[in-house]
Amino acid sequence: MKLRHLEVFWAVMSTGSVSDAARLLHVSVPAVSRVLGHLEVQLGFPLFDRIKGRLYPTEESKRLFKSVDDIYGRIRDIDRLAQDLLQRRKGLLSIVASNSIGHELVPIALAKLRLRFPDLHVRFVLLGHEALRDCILEGHADLGISTLPMEHPQLTTRLIARSELMCICPWSHPLAQASAVSAQELAQHLNIGYVPKTPMAQRLASFFDQHGSALQTTIEVGTPHSACALVQAGAGVALVEQFSLQSWPRAAFRVIPLEGATPILADLIYLRGAPLSRPADVFVEYLTEVLDIRALIPNAPKLSMQMLLD
Repeated sequence: MKLRHLEVFWAVMSTGSVSDAARLLHVSVPAVSRVLGHLEVQLGFPLFDRIKGRLYPTEESKRLFKSVDDIYGRIRDIDRLAQDLLQRRKGLLSIVASNSIGHELVPIALAKLRLRFPDLHVRFVLLGHEALRDCILEGHADLGISTLPMEHPQLTTRLIARSELMCICPWSHPLAQASAVSAQELAQHLNIGYVPKTPMAQRLASFFDQHGSALQTTIEVGTPHSACALVQAGAGVALVEQFSLQSWPRAAFRVIPLEGATPILADLIYLRGAPLSRPADVFVEYLTEVLDIRALIPNAPKLSMQMLLD
């Protein structure tokens, strides 16, 4: 089975017809038919039932396509990687980040970087945990910032930031008068939670389990930013982390420290043995400065979050 056979078979299966496959491959219809027929002869069984001029994949064809599609997925990955390598030679910095730290803090550092390197091409994407890891491992990103632990033998991690869980509520809510809130107090009022299996849902479940309190919410959201928007609109009480609160400097809600919560740590992630480029190093310097100003670097003294927002 030659690569040309795979290419034609994949095109026919993907488009559903020989004519559409020919257009996709920029070749003639007879050329596609000829390669397809040769492939079937070589395999020793038909790949399609031909009924009234139309092709219908056989069961063997469907099973074969799963493997061929996987191969083409890898080929597309190689093509993207080659394009990325070419762009890096021309001056490309590709950064991926977790949603919470990426919404506000990373863009500030990137804006400063662009002033320093005006000709630099920057690619910045927010990703979930597994996608972020894979993007770095496959060479599509130079640097990642993750708020979830990431252990892999091919990756280097470096602690860069620390965030605390905070309670937010409308100023009219009874909790707004508290200087700090415990799990037991919060369990009576918390009505905004997170969709199951999201990082914040797991953090909240762990926090309330550790303190022996039951968590019951009536609203579920996907991100802390959605939770902030709901609290801003007066929909109730939520727990969010300080990284996300950086996007709400003029928020009309009360921010209250949470007692007994485990800090949320953010790491720089990059390929082991692959030194960072000069622009990447400068970006890390700028990001560290931003985090320092916001009192979000590791071992920074705890400040009142309300002081930061005022």
